[in-house]
Amino acid sequence: MANTLLSIQVIPKTPDGGDSIPYVDEAIKVIQESGVKYEVHPLETTMEGELSELLQIVERMHEALVKAGSPGIISQVKIAHYPDGISMDKLTEKYRP
Repeated sequence: MANTLLSIQVIPKTPDGGDSIPYVDEAIKVIQESGVKYEVHPLETTMEGELSELLQIVERMHEALVKAGSPGIISQVKIAHYPDGISMDKLTEKYRP
């Protein structure tokens, strides 16, 4: 079982003040390619895995955005770390019908 949930909202600066959604899409693509369990929500994406692995994904997301032309990125990150295990499903099961 994973020991960490990490939610991230990337706020990429665009070179011309244009739409940031294509950059956000690039960041989510990095998560998709990582193979970790994740859920995309309107204002953030949550990943489930091991802490060190998830932090490496965050670093790759920033690298991908710079490569895509973003001159700077602010990320808001929330981390829930439980050495004995945690999952998105377990944490939210009481809210499902």
